[in-house]
Amino acid sequence: MFRLLIVVSIHIRNFLRRYMPTNILADLIRTRRGMKWGPAVMMLAIPYFAAAVWLVGLIDQGAPGWLHLLVLLTVWSGFKMLWLGPASVAWLIRARLREAAVLRRQQRAAALSSGSTV
Repeated sequence: MFRLLIVVSIHIRNFLRRYMPTNILADLIRTRRGMKWGPAVMMLAIPYFAAAVWLVGLIDQGAPGWLHLLVLLTVWSGFKMLWLGPASVAWLIRARLREAAVLRRQQRAAALSSGSTV
């Protein structure tokens, strides 16, 4: 039984990772080319939180209770978009520092191979 639960949860995670728009966007932001778009993606949190407020209003007016799941999903996606902004800036800084270190190493190696001292 426990193994079945693990297998089902793995399949659900793989499905969500591959087909849900916020997960696709998060994967794109984590690439080197996409890191610069992180702060702009933070603005996508606004429509997600607005949708959550609208759904809560519908629920208060007598809509079905299963809409609470959609509220949870939109709030989760909104926080995910908010988190991607600062995280992508940190990732970008780290990537640029690594690139600068590699460039310095290459320049030192080139200088040593040409015979000059640094």
